[in-house]
Amino acid sequence: MDTCIICGTSTDGPICDIHQEDVVFEFEGDHASQLTSGRYYHGTVDGYADFGVFVNIGAVTGLLHRSKLDRRLESLDWDVGDDIFVQVESVRDNGDIDLGWSIRQAESEFRGVLVDSPDGDYLVDEETGAEEPESKPEAEPESEPEAEPEPEAEPEPEAEPEAETSEGPTPEPSPNDGVADDADDGGDEVDDADETDDGFDRSPVESLRDRVGDRVQLEGEVVSVRQTSGPTVFELRDETGVVDCAAFVEAGVRAYPEIEADDVVRLDGEVRLRRDEIQVETESLVSLTDDARDAVLERMDAALTAEAEPSDATPLAEDPAIEAIDERVDEVATTIRRAVLESRPIVVRHDATTDGYTAGAAIERAVLPLIEDTHATADAVYHYFDRRPLEDGVYDMNDATKDVTRMLGDQERHGEKLPLFVFTAAGSTAASVDGLEFLEIYDVPKVVIDGQGTDSGIEALVDTLAVAPDRTATTVASTIAAAINDDVRDDLRALPAVSYWANVPEAYADLASEAGVDADDARKLREAIALKAHYQSYEDKRELIVDLLFEGRTGLAEQVSEQFRRKMDAELETATANLEERDVSGVSVTILDTDAFVHRFDFPPARLLLDELSRQLETDAVVGVGTDELHVRTDHELDLDALVAVLREEVPNAGVTDPGARQPKIEFLAGEREAVLDAIVDAVAESVVAATP
Repeated sequence: MDTCIICGTSTDGPICDIHQEDVVFEFEGDHASQLTSGRYYHGTVDGYADFGVFVNIGAVTGLLHRSKLDRRLESLDWDVGDDIFVQVESVRDNGDIDLGWSIRQAESEFRGVLVDSPDGDYLVDEETGAEEPESKPEAEPESEPEAEPEPEAEPEPEAEPEAETSEGPTPEPSPNDGVADDADDGGDEVDDADETDDGFDRSPVESLRDRVGDRVQLEGEVVSVRQTSGPTVFELRDETGVVDCAAFVEAGVRAYPEIEADDVVRLDGEVRLRRDEIQVETESLVSLTDDARDAVLERMDAALTAEAEPSDATPLAEDPAIEAIDERVDEVATTIRRAVLESRPIVVRHDATTDGYTAGAAIERAVLPLIEDTHATADAVYHYFDRRPLEDGVYDMNDATKDVTRMLGDQERHGEKLPLFVFTAAGSTAASVDGLEFLEIYDVPKVVIDGQGTDSGIEALVDTLAVAPDRTATTVASTIAAAINDDVRDDLRALPAVSYWANVPEAYADLASEAGVDADDARKLREAIALKAHYQSYEDKRELIVDLLFEGRTGLAEQVSEQFRRKMDAELETATANLEERDVSGVSVTILDTDAFVHRFDFPPARLLLDELSRQLETDAVVGVGTDELHVRTDHELDLDALVAVLREEVPNAGVTDPGARQPKIEFLAGEREAVLDAIVDAVAESVVAATP
């Protein structure tokens, strides 16, 4: 009998059943059936497919499906032949191997290295086991061989866990001792000293790519803390950027447990290049207090305030409606830029319509490059920015509850800041009050960008808003996006024209034409986005929107637009054959029973169909009536509050309410449907007559 290299219990091999997943195996077999499910194996990247990564494990190949990754497939920077570590989840009867993700991507992050051979498991050669000392889990020995110190390190540290200590080859002070020592004597030297007594040069984050291999000192704020199965990773932000700093005690053990997100710290360490990403290998980390802390915060705040100011807030086109809100545009742009610079996640909540998607895409186009410039990690654009569509542009308690649950989970697990919520073509009506109030409980920053006025109570619930009546949300959002990042201004020129279903303002039609998007191109894009917004309304569709709006793939837009038109025409044919026409005092009102003559859960949805009917029919108003709700479309000015008051008087037992939707919508009790319909037709006719000169 052997003894387990980890716990010392008697076992048939070098590792017991309980600790199989604590070590990594080299595979010496020649058939998939010889692999052991649940074990972690060393492999090499064999190639990519749309659905995942093929990985060689010795003489066999398995699939690491994209659904098993902890990041997007596109954000992986593995090249063919790169060494990686994966878990074998299962081996199918046909020999296919299903692989799982391993957060541990270095031998030193496991507690041992064994060989899985057909004859049994055995320890690797001692010289192999010593290639990566435990104290340097984040190092890349193949790219930085000279950075591996201490030849006297244990040759088999993973095989003798009882010998592990919190000190690696480079002695690391106790976190508690470090806080006491540095906090007491470091406060007065923060602003003036450029070099410490220990040979660490005080350096800004933005300079670290030129300092690979150097020992540096950083001062800044901890953005987040991530505990991996190997080191603890502190994301550190100063006034120039953000960098990951790895601190190692032993595998899976939290280093510097007293350091949390939002702490202001001084960190000493060595700059490393890991998979082309800068990382600092931490040797000392202490929390700053009193004058030292204040000095760092003041320095960072002054720099962030200056950098957050837009360099160019010039509108995309001459437009009095936009010029009237230029201060609001500048304020929202500054808020969003500041969120990026202080590593605050940004969540864009937008209506699941063409206007909502295009407005959200404008903000996304401006923000992503800034996130890439600020953060050293390749997947930061997915970590710090998200778009989430909303049905009918309403942010209700269901949406708010999901968002709060997610953000609190991210804060608890990773110490993240609470996100900045940006509402585009959404969140501006009374129906969103409950959701916004729920966010307000957690003091979450919020901005609203829209092309219509806001309902009462909304402005008090958001930090700032930019709304331009009689414009689309995309028109406002594109102007703000250009102020956020002037480098993408040219990419934004066609977006406003895409967002208008009719009567595109001449200034924006000309702007789109200058960008190579004529009226027909804009129509195809508008329709293509509307179709995709319906069928994938709960996903951000980042890549698809990029292809449609920014990559000039007119073939894609044309194909999807043809699908839109085919489905819309088929629904229009059914609807127009079942319209009811009423004439009241010379006012024509067209009625569609949306329950009876609109396909549920298929395209187009009722509200888009009613929009199209209103544009195509020669009528003063279109009323779509369902079981307990109705929608009104008209080119005439409509006072919804007055309509609701009339209905309540005419049908007092119908429970008539205005739910506060973005487009005129009234709810009522199903039992009074016919009475409410008769009353709304008369009320709309009177409203049209009153509004006609």
